Amino acid sequence: MLDLEIVPERSLGCDAWEFVLGMHFSQAVSIIQSQVGTIRGVQVLYSDQNPLSVDLVINMPQDGIRLIFDPVAQRLKIIEIYNMKLVKLRYSGMCFNSPEITPSIEQVEHCFGATHPGLYDSQRHLFALNFRGLSFYFPVDSKFEPGYAHGLGSLQFPNGGSPVVSRTTIYYGSQHQLTRSASGGRCSAPLADLPLSCYRHQLHLRRCDVLRSPTATLGLRLHIYTEAAGARAGSPAARRRVVRFGDSCQAVSRALAAPARLYYKADDKMRIHRPTARRRPPPASDYFFNYFTLGLDVLFDARTHQVKKFVLHTNYPGHYNFNMYHRCEFELNVQPDKCESNALVESLGAVSITAYSKWESVSRALRVCERPVVLNRASSTNTTNPFGSTFCYGYQDMIFEVMSNNYIASITLYQPEGTRPHYAVSSIA
Repeated sequence: MLDLEIVPERSLGCDAWEFVLGMHFSQAVSIIQSQVGTIRGVQVLYSDQNPLSVDLVINMPQDGIRLIFDPVAQRLKIIEIYNMKLVKLRYSGMCFNSPEITPSIEQVEHCFGATHPGLYDSQRHLFALNFRGLSFYFPVDSKFEPGYAHGLGSLQFPNGGSPVVSRTTIYYGSQHQLTRSASGGRCSAPLADLPLSCYRHQLHLRRCDVLRSPTATLGLRLHIYTEAAGARAGSPAARRRVVRFGDSCQAVSRALAAPARLYYKADDKMRIHRPTARRRPPPASDYFFNYFTLGLDVLFDARTHQVKKFVLHTNYPGHYNFNMYHRCEFELNVQPDKCESNALVESLGAVSITAYSKWESVSRALRVCERPVVLNRASSTNTTNPFGSTFCYGYQDMIFEVMSNNYIASITLYQPEGTRPHYAVSSIA
């Protein structure tokens, strides 16, 4: 049985780990992976067809805990303890729920102090006591319902009949709103900022602007934030960085810091689609700088060590790479070359493509390649892909990877080979 400490409006945790409101989904998964053997039977719940309108949930049924993430920001907004019998709970060192201590209304008031009169949900027969950032839910017998108007504490219960907490929620803000969207899959609740304890000396992305000429991509302008240093330590610091095709790996490292991982391409599986007859492998491997918290990969040429490709990830559940990257909040403006009316077309005539655009809207405005390339990812140890194939469509110097639900999984921006400057191999150190 887990012995956990509740911090209202902040977190639920113990000596080994802590789930903090505002943390990214991938950080919560990392905690769970580090507790293999302690946290077991974990379930990830999401909607394949409506990933932006249904909450992203991590359910831990053996511990009676549910972590609810905002589907757009993918950050933790509600921590729910729905089976009080599976955990011990403390507040400021005082235990109020355990096999020996029943979380009755008297016990909650003794531990947390007086509160305002609670709210009653007549449909679910639940009475809620709300503190700032914390709510307790008590099931109330129907015979006591007429007297709930003056608060749960004003009701007279027989000895041993005091209501017991059935569910506890931790959230950010002064009041937990139980309203849901029309589809019923998304619970509205205030979303906390990313906690400073979750920065982990990494850069995080606010927005990515794709820099383009009328027909070609030039680079990226990244609006990023990280932990401030010096006198402003303890608060986030905003930065703006630009990386372009042709930048050296040293220049990219100066702009975006060292990558989270360096990955060498073993082979190029797209080489078969090139028109050239000679397909001998290059003498050296191109390599990626992986920036997981930016949702970005940067590919460098093996000979020139200069940027030749950017990959922007949208991190949708149901994709093979889900949870590897944070979502890249990009904005890509392209001039339309179709006459069909489209909601993506702005007043200036540009097509605005973001991480939330659906492919059917994009393809109605752009003359993309009609026959896609089928991409079926699989690891070297397990050749099966439970999420199925994706489809890659080419347009100018861009490749759109599209999922079966019509959302864009990634966009690859590349510099066509004919436009790259040629360098002698001997001139590269």
